Amino acid sequence: MQSKHRYLTNVTTLALNDDKCVGCGICEAVCPHGVFEMSEGKALLVDRDSCMECGACALNCPVDALAVESGVGCAAAFIYGWLAGGEPSISDNKKCC
Repeated sequence: MQSKHRYLTNVTTLALNDDKCVGCGICEAVCPHGVFEMSEGKALLVDRDSCMECGACALNCPVDALAVESGVGCAAAFIYGWLAGGEPSISDNKKCC
C-alpha cells in the first residue's frame, strides 16, 4: 500500500542494493509508509518519496541490502520544524533542502 503523504521529493537517503536483497519481505512488513513492494523475489522501492527515514527497514534487513541515514533527512527536519513552530529545519541556520 502506497502512502499518500510526501515529505520532499528526491531527497531521502534510502538506498536499496538489489544484488544483496534475498526477498525476505521484512522491509515491506516493517515500513510504515508502504515504500516497498515484493516482486519476483526481490524488494522494490515503489514509493521512495514517502520514506520518512525512520530506519526500520535497514535495521531489520538480515543481509544489509538497505541503507538509510535515520534522523538526518527531511523527516527529522519536519520534526525539528514542528517543535520550533516553524518551517522544516535541521538547525537554526540550516534548512533541510
